[in-house]
Amino acid sequence: MPTKSISTQGDGKTFEQLRQECLQKKKLFEDPDFPACDSSLYYSQSVPINFEWKRPGELCENPEFIVGGADRTDICQGALGDCWLLAAIASLTLHKETLARVVPNDQGFDRSYAGIFHFQFWQHNRWLDVVVDDRLPAVRNRLVLLHSASNNEFWSALLEKAYAKLNGSYESLKGGSTLEAMEDFTGGVGETYETKSAPTDLFNIMKKAYDRGSMMGCSIDITSSAESEAQTASGLVKGHAYSITGLEEVNYRGKKVKLIRIRNPWGQVEWNGAWSDESREWNVIDSSEKKRILQNSMDDGEFWMEFEDFKANYDKIEICNLTPDSLTDETKRKWEVNMFEGNWIRGSTAGGCRNFIGERTRNPLPFNFLDFFRYNGSKARSKTYINVREISERFTLPPGNYLLVPTTFQPHDEADFIIRIFSEKAAGTMEMGNTVDADLPDPPMPSLPEEETDEEKELRRMFEKIAGSLFLLNWQWREIKFDGLSLNTCHSIINLMDVDNSGQLEFQEFKVFWEKMKKWIMLFISYDTDRSGKMSSYELRIALKAAGMHLNTKLLQLLGLRFADENYDIDFDDYLTCIIRLENMFSEYQGTFLLLSMNV
Repeated sequence: MPTKSISTQGDGKTFEQLRQECLQKKKLFEDPDFPACDSSLYYSQSVPINFEWKRPGELCENPEFIVGGADRTDICQGALGDCWLLAAIASLTLHKETLARVVPNDQGFDRSYAGIFHFQFWQHNRWLDVVVDDRLPAVRNRLVLLHSASNNEFWSALLEKAYAKLNGSYESLKGGSTLEAMEDFTGGVGETYETKSAPTDLFNIMKKAYDRGSMMGCSIDITSSAESEAQTASGLVKGHAYSITGLEEVNYRGKKVKLIRIRNPWGQVEWNGAWSDESREWNVIDSSEKKRILQNSMDDGEFWMEFEDFKANYDKIEICNLTPDSLTDETKRKWEVNMFEGNWIRGSTAGGCRNFIGERTRNPLPFNFLDFFRYNGSKARSKTYINVREISERFTLPPGNYLLVPTTFQPHDEADFIIRIFSEKAAGTMEMGNTVDADLPDPPMPSLPEEETDEEKELRRMFEKIAGSLFLLNWQWREIKFDGLSLNTCHSIINLMDVDNSGQLEFQEFKVFWEKMKKWIMLFISYDTDRSGKMSSYELRIALKAAGMHLNTKLLQLLGLRFADENYDIDFDDYLTCIIRLENMFSEYQGTFLLLSMNV
């Protein structure tokens, strides 16, 4: 995973460049990309409260970036409905190394203070460095959005502002996914469990995740908007995002009891049932065990529950599994990770799901591919297609070789994608179709006129008859429907066959070309199954392979974009131009990646 961050500022300047400019000018930074105005707060409505934008120095006497270390108590929800984000931030504070990446420690209110701060988020396999000024929304000199329990601590409020900038506005943070926020903080991969239909070993799954440093959250579903953030008699809040901050097993009355620790980002309102802060269950277990687990608990929004009560009351669990480079050496276990980047390109790789196997006109896969997917079922697959940013599934598979096929539901939907495979043990992986090479036959040796075969003599007579014209190249082959070869294709033929650089073809060069041409024609006819004079871009891969050319997916995508028409088909003239240029490049550069110098 990339480690260097990319500046997102409109002028391309880095945090340090902007800070130094401000210090030299003795002027506090004002962010032109996210100004202190109403549009940075709300995009769909007028601002409902009379906010004032205040810098920390205007809100207290001695502002500090972090007071006594960043921890869960620094996160108190304000007027914005972004509990999902706060739950993710609370989990983030449990992982100091990860926190230091998101919240760099090279900033504060000391002599280097210039009214500018920066934070880093992971999106689309890149770490993005987001710069903000420190003007924050306030009412009567008090922060009204995310804030710390300490009035002079501002890291959490500034982090919320940076995340709002990344998403366009503060209003964009109303309602969201804790899991996606965790992924943005870590570059990890997320998975979701429904507690009522979870695996029987759910506690063990979560304990493993906790031991590996994974971030976790949970929530209670609502059946209507009226239930949103409604408090139950047991002290839990519906439609509200919580952090999971610990899992333990304790000896209680001669048996093992599974416990889970949960935090409400409000910093208050806790579970009041069994194993809550003052419940009698704690009086039965060993005193040292009680001290270790409770750790001076107070009414701070964090509480313990028995795991069975947790499953009965909560509906959804979100787990963000961290990549190994996001974990410290003290972490008990680490995931092994393999990653691939790819694209769905119309006419090339955007085939859609298995529902469209039979629709050859819309999804023209080669017949052998169609047969494979028609007669071979999936060993494992993700659940129903859904419109979300990321999907993930956990599988247990016997040792073997597996083919992983990422798809959209509909054919021809274009997008970039990333595949990441997290495994408990190292697994060898490779991208299919990643080979670039050629196995081209050597051209025939020149022959003397008296040694020519009857076919060669006939070819020589034809050549001498039409030499100096383009008549031959514009013949209409009866087997192929096309309007003749373009001048561009004729130039490509000359470039390929003119070995003596004379600018024209002599008979021996023409003879070699003619042998190639016959083979290329037969290949085209073989794959132009409906005799339309065109082949699909999918079929081009097979035709090129039959011609001895093996291209990787990226090059095939480029060829499809260059030569395919709006129906993802390639006519004979473009097919010929493509195959001639490829052979020319392979012959000249012996199959190196200088193929990219083709005019595609």
